Order: sequence, then structure tokens, then C-alpha cells
Amino acid sequence: MSGNLKPLAELKVGLGRNRRLIGVDLGSKTIGLALSDVSLSIASPLETIRRTKFTADAERLIALAKEHDAGALVFGLPLNMDGTEGPRCQSTRAFIRNLEKLTDLPIAFWDERLSTMAVTRTLLDADASRARRAELVDKMAAAYILQGALDRLRKL
Repeated sequence: MSGNLKPLAELKVGLGRNRRLIGVDLGSKTIGLALSDVSLSIASPLETIRRTKFTADAERLIALAKEHDAGALVFGLPLNMDGTEGPRCQSTRAFIRNLEKLTDLPIAFWDERLSTMAVTRTLLDADASRARRAELVDKMAAAYILQGALDRLRKL
């Protein structure tokens, strides 16, 4: 593992008091973000960044981490349904390799399989319009990813 990349269990140890986690759902066109509370119990949707260039995207992510006093980032790892890594995982890992050059924040992965589908189903059940679903799905997927990681952290 590279310098900033940590197993999820190690994040909690080095996090410090009253620090939050930011959940990241990295897509090809958008980056969904979610924020935990300071007790690391609840994940809430935060923002969706429209992807432009890596530097601008990374600067916005780092700025939000500072603004919300985040102590670490949890990236969804888009594994294939059989658990193997495909091109989307490679893209996520490349983004993180570049991000590590810009920040010292610890980074962990969380399996994001089916997160977008689960969130989309929830929004459909809530009768959200197509436009509303498009607006919400990425940051809600990030919250879904982060909530899974928070639930796991509580059991460690």
C-alpha cells in the first residue's frame, strides 16, 4: 500500500477527536461526496463535483476536507460483481495515486458494488423525477458508501 492508503481499521486509530470522514463516489463525469458526523455514526450527502480537470477536482475535494475538518477520505472501490478489479478500479486507483501527491489525508477503500443501483431504487420509490435523481444520485451513493464504512468501523 502507498503512503496515504490505509486499511479501514487503521483510519479510526489515527483520526483524532471530532474529525469527520468524507465518502467519495468517483465517477467519470462527477464526484459524489458525503460527510460523516463527528461521532462517525451517520453519513450525509454533501456535494457533487462536476469533473473537469484532475487538478481542479482534487483542489475542490481537498478544500472541502479542510472546510469540514475531515481526517480521512473513504473512496468507493468499483469492483466487478465477481470481486475482481476492472478498468473503473484502475481509474480510481490512478486518481488516488495523483491525489496522494497533493494531500497527506489518509485514504481507505470501501466496496461500492450496487451502491448507485440501491440509491437509484430508493429515489424511484420516492417518485423523484429524472432530473432530481440525476442531481442527487452521486452524493447519495457517496453517503451509501460512507455509511457502510461507518457501520463497519463501529464493529471494529
